[in-house]
Amino acid sequence: MNTIKKEFKVTGMSCASCSNSVQRVLASVHGVRNASVNFANSNASVEFDSAVVSPQGLKDAVVAIGYDLVIAEDDDNEAQNEDEDEQLAKLKRNTVWALSMALPVIILGMFFMHLPNVNYIMLLISTPVLFVFGKQFFVNAWKQARHFRSNMDTLVALSTGIAWLFSLFNTIYPEFWISRNLEPHVYYESGAVIIAVILLGKLLEERAKHKTSDAIRKLVELQPENVVRILANGNEEIISTKKVRVGDTLLVKPGERIPVDGILMKGVSYVDESSVTGEPIPNIKEIGSRVYAGTLNQRGSFHFKAEQVGEKTLLGQIIKVVRQAQGSRAPIQKLVDKIAGIFVPVVVAISILTFAVWALLAGTEGIIMGLQTMVTVLIIACPCALGLATPTALMVGIGRGADSGILIKDANSLEIAQKINVVVLDKTGTLTEGKPKVTGFHSIVHSKEVRNLKAVLHSIESHSEHPLATAVNDWLKTEHIEKHPVTDFQSITGLGVRAKVLGKTYILGNLRMMQENDLLIPNELKKETRDIQSRAQSVTYIADEEKILAVLTISDKLKETSERAVKKLQKSGIEVYMLTGDNQESAELIAGQAFIKHFRAEMLPSQKAAFVEGLQKEGKIVGMIGDGINDSEALAKADVGIAMGHGSDIAMDVAHITIVSSDLLKVPEAISLSKETVRTIRQNLFWAFIYNIIGIPIAAGVLFPFTGFLLNPMIAGAAMAFSSVSVVSNSLRLKWK
Repeated sequence: MNTIKKEFKVTGMSCASCSNSVQRVLASVHGVRNASVNFANSNASVEFDSAVVSPQGLKDAVVAIGYDLVIAEDDDNEAQNEDEDEQLAKLKRNTVWALSMALPVIILGMFFMHLPNVNYIMLLISTPVLFVFGKQFFVNAWKQARHFRSNMDTLVALSTGIAWLFSLFNTIYPEFWISRNLEPHVYYESGAVIIAVILLGKLLEERAKHKTSDAIRKLVELQPENVVRILANGNEEIISTKKVRVGDTLLVKPGERIPVDGILMKGVSYVDESSVTGEPIPNIKEIGSRVYAGTLNQRGSFHFKAEQVGEKTLLGQIIKVVRQAQGSRAPIQKLVDKIAGIFVPVVVAISILTFAVWALLAGTEGIIMGLQTMVTVLIIACPCALGLATPTALMVGIGRGADSGILIKDANSLEIAQKINVVVLDKTGTLTEGKPKVTGFHSIVHSKEVRNLKAVLHSIESHSEHPLATAVNDWLKTEHIEKHPVTDFQSITGLGVRAKVLGKTYILGNLRMMQENDLLIPNELKKETRDIQSRAQSVTYIADEEKILAVLTISDKLKETSERAVKKLQKSGIEVYMLTGDNQESAELIAGQAFIKHFRAEMLPSQKAAFVEGLQKEGKIVGMIGDGINDSEALAKADVGIAMGHGSDIAMDVAHITIVSSDLLKVPEAISLSKETVRTIRQNLFWAFIYNIIGIPIAAGVLFPFTGFLLNPMIAGAAMAFSSVSVVSNSLRLKWK
């Protein structure tokens, strides 16, 4: 199965019911596994089998119901931003023209109604407002009607169209009403002002929505347009960053941003990596150091070799994750989707009922008043506010996280994170620095054989990706120990490794690995082992098939921020556990330093996952934080898996949230961000629901029998337009919290 996941731009959507329609039709296409459409950023995220359906097939399905899907193969972030800017500029032009032409219609309608032929003048001025600058509402409504569907454009087109047609009839045939002793009212100013005000509301809404995507825009702008490439003959040439290929040698000068990911080959500098990690302190970069696209070179010039380009850079991956996360739907959205799906037909039915009631019960003025209330009901109903309530808050929250070096993979994770009441922490690389160093080596072999044993150790550990193996290899490199060919290499997760070197089998690992191979600690090493463990250092045993030959000691320091992070979590009422595969003494000391009361030592990866599952069975919402391959099972099992960004790719793939900087203080920050985002969503939904629950009855005229008050359609248009703006503005408050 050739399943791929792609993001597409959807055009023609005007409200939440539109996004629901597009989502349903995409999900129904044969070969599509999952589809999610976000009204706030007009993106469709589709997971589909490319052997069964093509992007063109998806486009055809969407076009068939009156929308369109942009399927350009070039996934150019800058081009997307330019297209959005162009659409915003077009909307601004239409709004300015509509407002400037609606103003004289209002003045004529309010103060000069008795001028000769004033109705024809208002007809002449208002018609372009509706059918030129407000053309989109009628075109989209017609597209929907052809497929027996409706959306917000349907409400706007019906209300303003009915008002304009009624006014046109009264302008041409005023005698129809005069003969019945009724005033032939016209509503040109209402139609024009409603279109102008809704366009203004749309403009403000789009500008606000534009700001919810600021995180993406800022990330895209971090990559420089051009870069200096060093040629084989030593000459320099300036090329577009898009033309950089893996293996190219590039020059970065002070004050310039790094264009792609790579390894520093020449020079020394300090690099500000806050754009991708959220950490403000610059890092020193020397030969062999990794550098990342989008980060800022501060002091010296340097040459580096390109290793990851385009979407494969860390910056590219961050942009991709943020885009997908902002396009995903939270569980809380399901109720809103159901309501939005029936919203427009229900409003149309209410408006017809309103007209009928007024026409039957209000005497001679019933038809006129019924028409006014019908138009007002159609205008004031706002599915946009409902549709924007959840996605705009999510977009801002996820973008805010990205700015701080917290990558949230989907909306579901962001919503669940605020419920976490238990955090389970791995030790190495999560609580500690993850940079273990060899602090001792004790053997029982003859002094002449020590170098050979170290060569065996170096040979085997070179095949392992474990952090402790890296520490051993770094130590042995300084002693210039040679390596031998290794065969039958076998890694046993959570225990150690077994391999053959020069035809002889060796076993490396922890105490449990030795016990499972019936190997006992020789008396000569027992004292050293006890001393090592009392100092909370990790112990690696080296043995052949007959006996333990040596013991290696490795230590890893607690991160500076770990203690504060744990205290923050505990202060917020979250229970904290530490799990480690290390020995009891080492675990006890690190747990004590971090003020963690509950911990488990000598745990296998499967036991970590089982421990998480046990907490979940007790009704706990568990956040698991780890960085290694051995944490991936527990990360996947947890309600919210949080990976440290400097850990393994596998851990980051299965986790729901990634802390790019590996700073544990970002974990309480992520949970706090989740709480603020969910609170904002609830506020948005409350006001969106209340607005419609109160607004529609008032528009229908329920206050008239008691107060004589009827809502003016123009006021209703302004209220509808600004309800969406208020929801988006409330979401934007998250940026400054």
